Amino acid sequence: MMKLIRSEKGNALLLASLSLMALLAITGLVIDGGKIYMTKSHLQKTANAAALSGAQKVLESYNTSYQIVREVLERHDELNSLKNVEFEGFTVEVSLEKDVPLTFSKLFGKETVPIKAVAKAETATMGEARGAVPLGIDRSFQLEYYKEYELKTNAHGNDTGWFGILALGGSGSATYYDNLRFGYDNSIEIGDVIDTETGNVAGKTRSAIKERVTNCPYSFDEGIDKGCSRLLLIPVYEPYRIDGNQIKKVKVTGFAYFYLTDMPTGNETAVRGVFVKRAGPGIVKKSADNRGAYSIRLIE
Repeated sequence: MMKLIRSEKGNALLLASLSLMALLAITGLVIDGGKIYMTKSHLQKTANAAALSGAQKVLESYNTSYQIVREVLERHDELNSLKNVEFEGFTVEVSLEKDVPLTFSKLFGKETVPIKAVAKAETATMGEARGAVPLGIDRSFQLEYYKEYELKTNAHGNDTGWFGILALGGSGSATYYDNLRFGYDNSIEIGDVIDTETGNVAGKTRSAIKERVTNCPYSFDEGIDKGCSRLLLIPVYEPYRIDGNQIKKVKVTGFAYFYLTDMPTGNETAVRGVFVKRAGPGIVKKSADNRGAYSIRLIE
């Protein structure tokens, strides 16, 4: 009888030992697995941020874009993880890799495990965006970047053939004024049909442009980089309905960025500025007309 009891105690001790070892193994795997998951998640988010930030500068130069990628990685303490940065056209691919030290797996001779993350971002033509102003340019106009243009408004809209006044969200000088000062609240995308504005907008144009220029204290390059109030997002259009000699409706075909270089003086009604290339918030649609307005997206 005593032998049986001792045997049962021995078996119970053995089972308890095995259970404890299994519990320790599971705990170790959870710890190491959690460490791997957290590192992978952080590394991927960092790669995404670096690729997106680099894509914002790829229009300037690959060297500028590369420096931005490094700056982002340094802010996230992952500069040493940088494996490679590749450029192709307006795309940036960032590859990161680092070894994660393990805890429980060391007991089995596994000291570290390599973690990799790859992100690829592209800068492509903007096809949908918020914040556009109620000014537009005809898609047939062959614009030159960084050359100064005058968009001339008068009491009955405009007197420049390739330039139009748009009724975003409704007609009327008050609506026009708010949209020119702050940008249209709703989204506009290629294919949208928009009415033109025929009311007296000359005075409202002067006031709104003066306010925008005054509120941007930056230099030309800084203003573009920061997207200050001098920077206007302008729809590109094609005539959709013409009555007599007047365009009544237009269809949006793309977007352009126009940077205000000066404010009107006296009773002047001209909007002066230059068209620039820039990436900004919006949705990529590659069928949109390319007039220098781009958006960025992750593609891998």
